[in-house]
Amino acid sequence: MVNFSELLKEARRHKYAVGSFNVYNYETIRGVIEAGEELGYPTIVAFAEGYLKNMEMDEVFALVHAMAHKSNIPVVLHLDHCKSFENIVKAIRAGFTSVMFDGSSLPFEENIKKTAEVVAIAHAVNVSVEAELGALGGGEFSNEEAAEEVYTNPKQASYFVEKTGIDALAVSIGTVHGMYKGTPRIDVEVLKKIAACIEIPLVLHGGSGTPEEVIRECIRNGIAKINVNTEISYYTVEQVKALLQSGKSYHLSQLALKEVSYVREIVTKYARIFRSA
Repeated sequence: MVNFSELLKEARRHKYAVGSFNVYNYETIRGVIEAGEELGYPTIVAFAEGYLKNMEMDEVFALVHAMAHKSNIPVVLHLDHCKSFENIVKAIRAGFTSVMFDGSSLPFEENIKKTAEVVAIAHAVNVSVEAELGALGGGEFSNEEAAEEVYTNPKQASYFVEKTGIDALAVSIGTVHGMYKGTPRIDVEVLKKIAACIEIPLVLHGGSGTPEEVIRECIRNGIAKINVNTEISYYTVEQVKALLQSGKSYHLSQLALKEVSYVREIVTKYARIFRSA
């Protein structure tokens, strides 16, 4: 298990991206790591604060640690979209190798102050930190809170990075949390302006359903980490639904293995795009 700092620097330098895939249980964790092993490609296992009803931090760490120990690829265990300082500390203590403090809904100066506090404690124990400026709108099938879409301001972003010392910055350029309701309108020109004044790796949230050609253009312009969540859930639920409607009987253990394979399909699909960009 590693943190993502050096992985993402290398990705931005050589113009590819590392996938960050959300997990919620044993099956999703196994599917994400198995896909990475199959491709021989580093992977980020992302667990969001919003899924603490599903699993505790130490439970997630125990599963990822056990699987990563047997794996032949670098595995990052990342705390995704966390607004709580307390939960960030819990994740670090549990063994997470990177954390995201999401202060995007806070006033700009307060976001800087709180993010810098997270960076201070995380860097002291070799844990990487991601932060966010701007806000993503909500799409369909997402269980994340919706926000009024606000694009990242390039000048603010440069100042933010300087004052906080973060390792990666999530930007808002028109992607959404969830699946798109219409045609994606992603402003790569905003991304280019951000990338021109920021050297650290940039992160794209809302990878689900984003057209492949847009993903490739974003990677060429500084994106080194791309989050995929909703499509993993949506695809797996739809496939399981089809199985149950087929008339064939399944034992729960069989369905669990099917879930692993469906998760692996989506992770493999996106990881191949991110790697080949």
